[in-house]
Amino acid sequence: MPGSLNSDLEEILSLTEELWTQFRGARLLVTGGTGFMGCWLLESFLHANRRHDLGAKVVVLTRDPLAFAQKAPHLAQSPCLELVQGNVLNFPNLEGEFTHLIHGATDASAKLNEENPRLMFDTILTGTRGALEFAQAKSVQRALFLSSGAVYGRQPFDLEYVGEDWHGAPDCADPRSAYAEGKRAAETLCAIYARQHGVEVSIARCFAFVGPHLPLDTHFAIGNFIRNAMDGGPILVRGDGTPFRSYLYATDLTVWLWHLLLRGDPGVAFNVGSEDALSIAELASEVGKEMGGIPISVQGQADPGRKPERYVPSTARIRSHLGLTQTISLREGIRRTAAWHAR
Repeated sequence: MPGSLNSDLEEILSLTEELWTQFRGARLLVTGGTGFMGCWLLESFLHANRRHDLGAKVVVLTRDPLAFAQKAPHLAQSPCLELVQGNVLNFPNLEGEFTHLIHGATDASAKLNEENPRLMFDTILTGTRGALEFAQAKSVQRALFLSSGAVYGRQPFDLEYVGEDWHGAPDCADPRSAYAEGKRAAETLCAIYARQHGVEVSIARCFAFVGPHLPLDTHFAIGNFIRNAMDGGPILVRGDGTPFRSYLYATDLTVWLWHLLLRGDPGVAFNVGSEDALSIAELASEVGKEMGGIPISVQGQADPGRKPERYVPSTARIRSHLGLTQTISLREGIRRTAAWHAR
């Protein structure tokens, strides 16, 4: 059974203290509430609700309430949380008033993107339009769309940090761009609804993260490395280990998302991630060091004539607009994630 998140939740609370009065008596709808980001939003919302006696409620739209109840019974059993079965492709007509919306329902699945790109694209675009129409119909006070750094396409190696004003893009003629192009089109919908219909929706372009609730057996490299180390090693790097990535710990991610929901400029995108870049091979080495000196094995051969890929955001906008910064180092994030999974 995974360990307690109490200390992490207390950290989140200390960095969001001034926000929670805005949720007094609120009713929040979350789509995509059963994944990594969704679980952290629910954990922190319910923790703040108890601590501040907010009398707030959260409704989670999910395709499989039973699976979520089995995965996170302590969340599903909360009297302040309601699970509603449904699919954003056919956005349900939920009864009652809602004050806030967080829309993140998309499978962050490389497998789905490869095997059924049309479903991936439709889920993002149709789901986002349904969520925005819901927000407009219910006159929600604030909304947040969880987008992705994938909207930038391939980041040039000589561009150290990709900022929100960089206008690169994925290859729209490649079906494998379904996830990225879906997020791009969905962001445009958010900007349209903000300008044309007055929906106060801000946009979080999310990069890469580490923390409890992160799956250790999917396509997330850092999760796979932690699993390898927990199994005794070696830590396997399937490729050549040269691409550069950065990882923001879950508490910082959660703090930033709550601030963006309540304080982000409507129709404006903000990068959410870390600027502390390292190669995948260096990442594997860091995981090995933090978990007791586990050896690593890089299975691919680097091409000396090819520049390494980069996927590293600039966070200047969120620093300047909202005063938010990274507070947890990667090493500490690895330690906390491994400890939570090990308990």
